[in-house]
Amino acid sequence: MSRHERVEEAIRKEVSLIIHDELKDPRIGFITVTRVELTKDLRFAKVFYSVLGKEEEHRKTQLALDSALGFIRSLVAQRINLRIATELMFKEDHSTEYSVRIEEVLNQIKEITEPPANNEHIG
Repeated sequence: MSRHERVEEAIRKEVSLIIHDELKDPRIGFITVTRVELTKDLRFAKVFYSVLGKEEEHRKTQLALDSALGFIRSLVAQRINLRIATELMFKEDHSTEYSVRIEEVLNQIKEITEPPANNEHIG
């Protein structure tokens, strides 16, 4: 694992811990920090997250994360020893929803194409 990947993973872990342990904003839903994409110079990081719930919960979570951005950034800077405090940007990760939808479609196709298991011929 390269240094760049280690820093991405460290940021992901710290942001996740901060969200779950430090933030007390009731707007934040059931959230998982899925990955971090860090620029080569370590100055900017996109923090991807997924949220369970309806669209309104997704919107509220994004608003809460945006309002806590400075607080989260300062804690990450304190906990991870880098020369600069990395700028963070939160983006919702829709890949989980996408994979669930693909699974649903595949199951529907399977139901259509497979004959029922109890369809034995009496002869």
